[in-house]
Amino acid sequence: MPVALILSSYVAASRVGGMVQALALAALGIEPVLAPTVLFGRHPGRGAPGGAAVSIEVFDGVLAGLEADGIFARADAVITGYFASAAQVRSAARAIDVVRTAGKARVVVDPVMGDAGRLYVSADVAAAITNELVPRADLLTPNAWELERLTGKSIGDPTSARRAATALGKPVLVSSVPCGDEIGVVYADADSAWLARHPRAATAPNGTGDLLTVLFTVALIEGLSPEQAMARAVGGVAQAVLEAVGDELPIVAMRERLGRGSPTVRVERLG
Repeated sequence: MPVALILSSYVAASRVGGMVQALALAALGIEPVLAPTVLFGRHPGRGAPGGAAVSIEVFDGVLAGLEADGIFARADAVITGYFASAAQVRSAARAIDVVRTAGKARVVVDPVMGDAGRLYVSADVAAAITNELVPRADLLTPNAWELERLTGKSIGDPTSARRAATALGKPVLVSSVPCGDEIGVVYADADSAWLARHPRAATAPNGTGDLLTVLFTVALIEGLSPEQAMARAVGGVAQAVLEAVGDELPIVAMRERLGRGSPTVRVERLG
């Protein structure tokens, strides 16, 4: 069974971060291994989350235990997400370097920094992600605002999203791309670019970017082409948003349908 190592948040009562990714991986037949960067009871958007950031000593210790147990060598993917400190980011970068020498993992970096014009990590965490993790990524999965921050290029439509993505010189899957009355996801690499678009939802639960990253990664592990992976991943997220009750993604309820996509999503080549 394939193995994916997640370096991100654990939020017990919310389907976000590493928690939603671990649930989705398990539902799709991938063994999840989550090294948490925070231990929260609920999403901070609901108020005081309970819990705390994981200290660097504990985080380093967890990674050392995983390495000793052979996880670094066995991993098919490493997925990075939310970090509470720049020290955690640097520790993750060191772990990625060891993983590369020990095994075959694809490194997927979701540069979780902010959205809608504001950072929701500290400036030193954002700088560490930019300097330490982005260069190590095999695939980047920013939202449009994060891609603007990484490249200094404005994004207002799929074409400008593609230009910004290709400026990074590696495959990029960028979410929250404006498409007129719709919303889109753009994938771009050195050879091609694709757009997946679907109607905007009036509201969406937290965690959609985390879910998109993991569904796309699973599809690549299974050998799908980027455009096929994109159709499945964007479709899975769109369907999860449609079926959400309240403000949580219905991962367990949808476990048998997460990989089936959605008829609301249209995929087309860009350029």
